[in-house]
Amino acid sequence: MLPEARLVQFPDSPRRPLDGIRVLDLTSAVAGPVATQLLGALGAEIIRIETPWAKPRNPTSALKKRTEGPDEPWNREPRQNELANSKRSVALNLTTDPGRETFLDLVEVSDVVLENFSPRVMGNFGLEWDTLSERNPQIVYVAMPAFGKSGPWRDRISYGPGIDAMSGLSWLTGYADGSPLKPGNFYCDQNAGLLAALSTVAALKTRCRVGGQTVELAMLEGELQLIGEAMVGQQLSGREPMRIGNEHTSAAPHGVYPAAPLLDNPDSWIAIACRNDAEWTSLLSVWRDDGVRSDRRFSSGLRRWKHRAELDDLLRGWTACQDPQTLSERLQRAGVPASPVMGPRALLRDEQVLARQSVGGLQHPQVGLSPAPQAAFRLSHTPAPPKNAAPLFAADTIPVLREILGYSEEQIADLLDSGAASDRLQERP
Repeated sequence: MLPEARLVQFPDSPRRPLDGIRVLDLTSAVAGPVATQLLGALGAEIIRIETPWAKPRNPTSALKKRTEGPDEPWNREPRQNELANSKRSVALNLTTDPGRETFLDLVEVSDVVLENFSPRVMGNFGLEWDTLSERNPQIVYVAMPAFGKSGPWRDRISYGPGIDAMSGLSWLTGYADGSPLKPGNFYCDQNAGLLAALSTVAALKTRCRVGGQTVELAMLEGELQLIGEAMVGQQLSGREPMRIGNEHTSAAPHGVYPAAPLLDNPDSWIAIACRNDAEWTSLLSVWRDDGVRSDRRFSSGLRRWKHRAELDDLLRGWTACQDPQTLSERLQRAGVPASPVMGPRALLRDEQVLARQSVGGLQHPQVGLSPAPQAAFRLSHTPAPPKNAAPLFAADTIPVLREILGYSEEQIADLLDSGAASDRLQERP
């Protein structure tokens, strides 16, 4: 039985690598928010700009309300709470002249503008590079179009699954006797978000030499890097790479195998890989089956690979009666790469994740202590855990206008009254 989750709130970090950097975040969906979330954890002040009616009032995925106060389900949506931590929230209507001018005032006192619209949107707002750089020559403008700002697909819109398909990744994902599959979760978006954060830091690093500049990250090109081996293989051999599921091109056994059902998880699996004869011998030292040991079909790496289907059938018969955690520990001690297949519930209780605080807690005003993954790297002198839980929608509109832009109370009231800015969720006009 897994222990109960023991989320510990992330400690504050007095020094972060991007302290003093301000980012205006115009992103939505997943890829852009991943980029700005990482920049925020690294210390940048992330001001998330959304339209005053950006949220559905009753999202079906809203988490249960756990605290006192108003019932605002749009502030308890899981993806919002995952991707908006380390940020502030401001609501501006950029289709209005006052909203646009307010945004440009923010550009003057910021370092980065990051958006993941299709290429035409910023032009429709009147906020293209020439306009931004005129107000702030040092601004770094990061765009994340699906297919780039040139070429015949320039104005097409796509989300992660479409990019997965276009990049060839879906073609390679799946089983040999099945159709292409979308990779699990938002693989494309996470990859593009990391690349956007990296390229933003690179552009900031060179500002002292070249001033502000544009950064264009085509999500398609970000994902093409993931299938380079397949493209080179096709070019050299002339053969289209095929889907192989959990198999390996030369190693066997290599796959995910059923394990004994657990009380709290009837769907249990274990991953096992044997890359050479030494690991195969180690597997046999745990899998004490004389018939398998003496079977000539499995006497060498090449033979095991040729007869991998038969070998997998025999291995599944053994693993299906084994506790996945116990078996993986026995195999690891013997020198065999093996691991139980972990779901989110198990990960939140895993001793390695807990020991390193890979996933910690952030105190959200309406959700309570909420889990948040830490960045995959650790900096010894300038650590970068998430700074704060996702802000309530538009909670920072008035503070940002007052404290960063120095607007008077009368100016702020005019913006709120006109609908150019908002401090709460509005109905779509």
